[in-house]
Amino acid sequence: MRVAITGASGLIGTALVPFLTAGGHEVLRLVRRKPGTKDEARWDPERGDIDRAALAGLDAVVHLAGANLAQGRWTAARKAELRASRVGPTRLLAETLAGLPRPPEVLVTSSAIGYYGDRGDSWLDEGSEPGSDFLGRLVVEWEGASEPAARAGIRVVRLRSGMVLTPRGGVLGRMLFPFKAGVGGVLGSGKQYMSWIAIDDLLGVVRHALTTAALAGPVNAVAPAPVTNREFTKTLGRVLGRPTLLPAPAFALRLAFGEMADAAVLASARVRPERLLRSGYRFLFPDLEAALRHVLGQASA
Repeated sequence: MRVAITGASGLIGTALVPFLTAGGHEVLRLVRRKPGTKDEARWDPERGDIDRAALAGLDAVVHLAGANLAQGRWTAARKAELRASRVGPTRLLAETLAGLPRPPEVLVTSSAIGYYGDRGDSWLDEGSEPGSDFLGRLVVEWEGASEPAARAGIRVVRLRSGMVLTPRGGVLGRMLFPFKAGVGGVLGSGKQYMSWIAIDDLLGVVRHALTTAALAGPVNAVAPAPVTNREFTKTLGRVLGRPTLLPAPAFALRLAFGEMADAAVLASARVRPERLLRSGYRFLFPDLEAALRHVLGQASA
């Protein structure tokens, strides 16, 4: 396939590009700077510009671009930035693809399980209602921005990712230093559910979404066995061989991160990958401890 990728320099994109090229696919990276190689094309979402000619003949597009949701306090300005980095660029891309003489067959967009909000220990699937907090409303608008592509007959898959397990960044990357130092612990009550996915499986899910014609609409990109924060903490400590005795109380997290603490750290989302399982995807790492040992290069106990 000939696949265009936005956000190719990000945490997921830098892993996805070699994954796809090693599989024999041709990758075109959409970049905001001046293209430096033949496998790059220019787009400038803020100005509404995109190199339409470079998109001719594409089979698929993977849209990963967007400001980091878990970085910085959610001030009014930061919320506006998070929205602007997602809604407008997604709509620009969807409308541009829809207007091509030969649109690609599939558009895979990045989304988030923040769609569901804080839902306690209830099981959630793709048919569950969205949350009413800022993140839930943002994801609804973000996903809706891809509708022009769907209306044009492009198969649109909206991957709602959970916590991606990779030591190169993201939540796990930030957790490693305190845990390795022996000062890791549960966050808040520790009862909140964490829905996660190993980076290897997320790459596999993207490939599965690209090649599975029956898959469309929202798809939960999470492993089938979510765990509570307390379980996650104990497992990570066991894998690293370090104690996990120092909790971070909810009030301290709210002081440090403000509204983001409730939405991204303390919220509970027990999410099931219903559509992935029904479509035949087989997880490489359905078990948390095996996934952590793999991504962190730790031998089995």
